[in-house]
Amino acid sequence: MDTAKRTRKRPSTKAAANTATPPVAVEVSIGPADIPASIRYRAYELFEQRDCEHGHDLEDWLCAESEVLAQFSAAATAK
Repeated sequence: MDTAKRTRKRPSTKAAANTATPPVAVEVSIGPADIPASIRYRAYELFEQRDCEHGHDLEDWLCAESEVLAQFSAAATAK
């Protein structure tokens, strides 16, 4: 099989970058079903901020849970 037939040129991304619209700030509200996933995500962020040092999983989880529930509570009372 000829290798020239298998290789394809990729389209230039420079043209696409010039025509892209700037990012728009969007406020995202979370619902009760999103809370467990948000807690997991925040706990993992805290773990990474600690340079992935093990042994603080409960502390990270409780801190994340507190932060996410406070955000959810604040969003619910603001409505």
